[in-house]
Amino acid sequence: MTQRAKIDTGDDTTAAPEPPVVHRVDGLTSAEVAERVARGEVNDVPLRSSRSTTDIVRGNVFTRFNAIIGVLWVVMLCVAPIQDSLFGFVIIANTGIGIIQELRAKKTLDGLAVIGEARPTVRRDGAAVEVSTSAIVHGDLIELGPGDKVVVDGEVAEADSLEIDESLLTGEADPVVKKPGDRMMSGSFVVAGGGAFTATKVGREAYAAQLAEEASRFTLVHSELRSGISTILKYVTWMMIPTALGLVVSQLFVKDDNFKDAVARTVGGIVPMIPEGLVLLTSVAFAIGVVRLGRKQCLVQELPAIEGLARVDVVCLDKTGTLTEGGMDVTELRPLGGADEAYVRKVLGSLGESDPRPNASLQAVIDAYPDSEDWRCTQALPFSSARKYSGAAFSEGNGESSSWLLGAPDVLLPAGDPALAEIDRLNEQGLRVLLLARTTRELDSADVARDVRATALVVLEQRLRPDAADTLTYFADQNVAAKVISGDNAVSVGAVAGKLGLSGAENTIDARRLPTEREEMATALDAHTVFGRVTPQQKRDMVGALQSRGHTVAMTGDGVNDVLALKDADIGVSMGSGSEATRAVAQIVLLNNSFATLPSVVAEGRRVIGNITRVATLFLTKTVYSVLLAVLVVCSQVEYPFLPRHLTLLSTLTIGVPAFFLALAPNKERAKPHFVKRVMRYAIPAGIVAGAATFATYLLARHHYSGAGALDAETSAATLTLFLVSMWVLAIIARPYTWWRIVLVASMGGAFLLVLVVPWLQDFFALKLVGTTMPWTAVAIAAAGGVVLEFAWRWVDRRFPA
Repeated sequence: MTQRAKIDTGDDTTAAPEPPVVHRVDGLTSAEVAERVARGEVNDVPLRSSRSTTDIVRGNVFTRFNAIIGVLWVVMLCVAPIQDSLFGFVIIANTGIGIIQELRAKKTLDGLAVIGEARPTVRRDGAAVEVSTSAIVHGDLIELGPGDKVVVDGEVAEADSLEIDESLLTGEADPVVKKPGDRMMSGSFVVAGGGAFTATKVGREAYAAQLAEEASRFTLVHSELRSGISTILKYVTWMMIPTALGLVVSQLFVKDDNFKDAVARTVGGIVPMIPEGLVLLTSVAFAIGVVRLGRKQCLVQELPAIEGLARVDVVCLDKTGTLTEGGMDVTELRPLGGADEAYVRKVLGSLGESDPRPNASLQAVIDAYPDSEDWRCTQALPFSSARKYSGAAFSEGNGESSSWLLGAPDVLLPAGDPALAEIDRLNEQGLRVLLLARTTRELDSADVARDVRATALVVLEQRLRPDAADTLTYFADQNVAAKVISGDNAVSVGAVAGKLGLSGAENTIDARRLPTEREEMATALDAHTVFGRVTPQQKRDMVGALQSRGHTVAMTGDGVNDVLALKDADIGVSMGSGSEATRAVAQIVLLNNSFATLPSVVAEGRRVIGNITRVATLFLTKTVYSVLLAVLVVCSQVEYPFLPRHLTLLSTLTIGVPAFFLALAPNKERAKPHFVKRVMRYAIPAGIVAGAATFATYLLARHHYSGAGALDAETSAATLTLFLVSMWVLAIIARPYTWWRIVLVASMGGAFLLVLVVPWLQDFFALKLVGTTMPWTAVAIAAAGGVVLEFAWRWVDRRFPA
């Protein structure tokens, strides 16, 4: 059974360049562990699920636009009343909100990461104990079983048909058989068999320490939303620099005005060009999404995974552990060829005892058939996803020897075997069938499964997840294609999918008949829904084939056979009870093991993307009209119409407050690509209309008013037009209307009206409408601008469809 290599103990910390590896069968003692901890020989790689507090504060405070606004704020504090410095206080408040929300997300993620953290089994003082990954020390003897991830570098001490997948490190998909003395690399994982290895390199010395750290870290990595906003900000910056310089020259040198007032109006023209709240609001929306999902026991290991799942149009589901619960029950035993049932029960009981780490199928056999004490296992062949069977050789109590295989009937039996017809009938009922077969060959022989003698059928019933049907219905309603990809028999998988109401479940295909060429495989995948007898490498190939057709693919799974596909999929989703390897490579871990949580993740992603697209239009409309106004002012050689206080008020009422509520509102609209195009096609015409209408009002007011206070009256009229047009943009963005959206828009209008009628607010914001002719003219121009907006919006929809 288990092979063990025992070497005389000695000091493993000699000064030699390559000290001999000491394998201790009983592991280290508590005293030796304490000694190594004191020497710092611990696995101290900081596995984090979130950014540090310092990184969060730095990321929110030290931004390019905060630096620009900070300088302008200091200037305004020196030359103008406090009213014109309000924009600085708004930025401080916004930044504080962003930090608080990310810290909330950090707390949620850190708490969930502790729940989902891998806990390797090590041997200490002769006993097997679970410890955290960071508690492993140099020289620890670490036990391994199927699905376990190798967390530090080491050397194999014990091997029982141990097969390691090193594909995440080397790219080679074939498992590597390990024997005592072979090297183990962190980042690999066990696909079959078991054993133990001695840790030789821990912490940052380990080969894949950085890989392990990155796999579990909360990161603001690439996403279309973030890259789109970065692209927009890059162009805004280049557009803003020459415009701002022209405005500075115009206001400070061309016009012979009061210096402080000229500075104030220059700053008033530069500040609104910066869409400073857009990045902040995106971070807040993501962070709140993480907190919301965290409450549902969903660990988002990478923020853009929320966005990515919302863009998914194909979800590949592994049947076992996703559509069905992990456990199974033996419902029937059918001896074949006149085999004695009592003898068959003895064989099955002994097979169950031969595997120290049984999978779900073998566990059901163990539960149904007790071990025969007079049988002794002489050799074991662990189950492998690639083989589809396991096996063992026994010395029976009467001195006879026999070798047995237990696995997929259609793999062990030749095509056309009479037993396969009966097996197909059972599979059509959604039952899982294992074949017990006797072999005359050695278990380590490459053709061990050839010419086996069928002895019995073990019929298993799988437990369907009660929430799986509703989840599949949700995906169908959202036009997300579900593909069931399983290593089980295709007919059986199709029957299970059919019970859950999956459309196309009857259209099954055996993956062994799938073409290997990517384009042909993609065609077959589009045409079928349920795939059986899929190997781990095929799962990976199928994900790649779907992606080659432009699909955004999510893959769910919980076993080691899913790791390669999870890694290559656009979004990998692992069950919390899944293997360490699957949890390490997945972007989303469902800690409650509930497939029904996925719709919540999709909905959260759609809320974030849809709403950020809406509010980005508001922010960039402001940038466009600010740049246009600055250009018109420079070309016309007139005073800039606004002070910073005016645009702070407008930004708060037409963008800041509404955007916060709109960004967090429910939104079930399916995520669409081309974020930059979709935002700019509305922001550019809206900004042009707002800027042109405002400047037209300003020029008319300059001809209408004269004498002392004329500039304040002109500014007030222009502010009224700009506010009304901006409110019209907000009203369009807020569609379709609900009661709270109507209240939101109305309350913003009411707040501006309050400023116009309350005397001390008029003085504070320097807004006072003079006469009736010009104010009503401003309203009329704004109304005309609104009509143009409506036509422009419809024209854009027809001319540049998203």
